[in-house]
Amino acid sequence: MATARDKVRRPSKSQSRDRELAEALDQLRATSEILRVIADSRSDAQPVFDTIVRNAVSLCGSLFANVFRFDGELLHFAASHNVGPSYVDLLQTKYPMRPDHSQVSGRVLLSKSVVRLDDVLADPDYDRRFPATLNWRRMLGVPMLRNDNVLGAIVVGWAEAGPIPRMQEELLKTFADQAAIAIENVRLFRKLQLASRRLEAQAAELEQWNATLEQRVQDQVNQLERLGRLKRFFSPQLAELIVAGGAEDPLRSHRREITVLFLDLRGFTAFAETAEPEEVMSVLREYHAAMGELILAHEGTLERFTGDGMMVFFNDPVPVSNAAERAIRMALAMRNSVAGLALKWRKRGHPLDFGVGIAQGYATIGAIGFEGRWDYGAIGTVTNLAARLCAEAKPGQILVAQRVLAAVENLVEAESVGDLALKGLQRPVAAHNVLRLRA
Repeated sequence: MATARDKVRRPSKSQSRDRELAEALDQLRATSEILRVIADSRSDAQPVFDTIVRNAVSLCGSLFANVFRFDGELLHFAASHNVGPSYVDLLQTKYPMRPDHSQVSGRVLLSKSVVRLDDVLADPDYDRRFPATLNWRRMLGVPMLRNDNVLGAIVVGWAEAGPIPRMQEELLKTFADQAAIAIENVRLFRKLQLASRRLEAQAAELEQWNATLEQRVQDQVNQLERLGRLKRFFSPQLAELIVAGGAEDPLRSHRREITVLFLDLRGFTAFAETAEPEEVMSVLREYHAAMGELILAHEGTLERFTGDGMMVFFNDPVPVSNAAERAIRMALAMRNSVAGLALKWRKRGHPLDFGVGIAQGYATIGAIGFEGRWDYGAIGTVTNLAARLCAEAKPGQILVAQRVLAAVENLVEAESVGDLALKGLQRPVAAHNVLRLRA
């Protein structure tokens, strides 16, 4: 039977309940404090670690408490409470370190579980330099886990050896969960910051892009207008090449050797005088469409239309190595095309045929005209010579000057038509009629 002395020495049930209630309230206050610090420290987990180690020492009655961070390879000393400078210096000499069994923190990382040491002096693997500093014997380590990943460890130590109460272990587990939440919050916050900075950079880039958009649009409009003007004179391929910078500005006056081709219809003047205007326009449309297709196909530069006459030249604006050959091949293709058209015209009572003159030489080339009405022209004796040869050509003839024939003599069969006295030229010109391409 219990004596009166026993009743005095043993705490009553109400006293035990009061003590347990006080401890629970202390733990609740500590947990609430840590949660408030977590909420206020989204960008830095250090204040959370400092609060945890302080509350761990207070509630567990331990000599000290430490927090260690794990980066996936190394353990880093993060926070400590109730230790002197010599102990901190010792920790900083050992950490960062790879997890091993010389420290409780390393064992926690390797096992991903709670580690208990009832007496560190009885453990042969433990580094005894540390307990010698603060004279501790008993230790507890708890992992900070997030989705089965170990983010670090909380370690506490007591002066006396012996078993560790389960209640203190559960309290440290709670603190470890809160530390893991703080680490994850910081990681997500920094990730959001990085994404935000990227968005800000993209927004600034977009703003800059928008600032120059109007100018770029105007530049593109100007380029399209220039392309449209150039297509009046050149093939689409050449016009686009010029606009893209693949050729010098052709509208600027320049001098170059070119091969010039004049063509017109034989009998057109008489036809135009007797035929109805609508019939004349119908013939010209057919004729221009057929010739224009061949000019584009051979990448010639159309200088002008003069009713049934056309002037085309090669080697400008983009230089080519076979200007004379291109002119000859185009002239032969034109003769074949007009031969087909002429059959239809004769059936309608229009006896039309075709003649060509080709010359080669230097000319001054560039834009001719005034603001609002520009043409592209070539000026020089070579253009007059080609025009005079065309005027002398009989139906179906392709008359070329000697210089042109010399450039293509291995390509074509031709016959001499003698020296021609041409209007505007002081001396007779040796001319040749191109019959066909060589077999």
